[in-house]
Amino acid sequence: MNDGYQALRHGAAWLDLSARERIVARGRDRARFLHNLTTNNVKAMKPGETLYAFCLTPQGRIVGDLHILCRADDFLLDTEPELGEKLRTHILRYKVADQVELEDVTASTAAIGVEGPAAPPPPAGAETAPFTVTGQPGYRLYCAAGEKDAWIARLEALGVRSAGDADARIVRIENGKPRYGEDILETSLPQETMQMHAVSFNKGCYLGQEIVERIRARGHVNKELRKIELDAEVSPGATIAHDGKEATVTSSVYSPELGKYVALAYVRV
Repeated sequence: MNDGYQALRHGAAWLDLSARERIVARGRDRARFLHNLTTNNVKAMKPGETLYAFCLTPQGRIVGDLHILCRADDFLLDTEPELGEKLRTHILRYKVADQVELEDVTASTAAIGVEGPAAPPPPAGAETAPFTVTGQPGYRLYCAAGEKDAWIARLEALGVRSAGDADARIVRIENGKPRYGEDILETSLPQETMQMHAVSFNKGCYLGQEIVERIRARGHVNKELRKIELDAEVSPGATIAHDGKEATVTSSVYSPELGKYVALAYVRV
């Protein structure tokens, strides 16, 4: 087991998440506009509050996911590296007379994940949000691109060690935390992902809501994303039998912590 994995699992590690797309939403109508295009209750947010949400097609399929930080004059939207342009195009397709604008600030800003059970408290003076890629305790620190190295040095002085993408992926799957593009797919419905903290059932109308409510009324979906344990590595897309049920694997890794393979898979229910 390498140092980065150990730090994420049992200590504290920092991750360079600057490749993730960051979009700032401004304008008088920003809250109402985003509220109508996401699955969570954006209009109820106050400065400093955060939430996780999906953007859906009218058919209820997931276009992408967003971590949203409400600030005094705007919203910061944080998403996967490959989703920025896709989500901007999707959101702006529904802009008519709304006073809202989206600015890609990925190049001018940086993001550092501080994750692990021994993660230190957020540093004074830093803009942070309780988002993690691994599902471990921690937070994400946002700063200007030119300030990234100084913040990393400050974290390392507190004993926070460096970890890489491969370390984070292992811990993420160990924790059963899905990633859009790998485990959450364009064909996925919100209830299938088991990430229902992304959905508000009290917020009123939004794009794709009719399908989400129809599934809720029916009471179940035909498959659910679950963490499973395996005797051997299984390739993504493979269909296997798990506890007598059909399961389609989306990702699998060897878990040093468990001494076996773990995977995320859509299991028939």
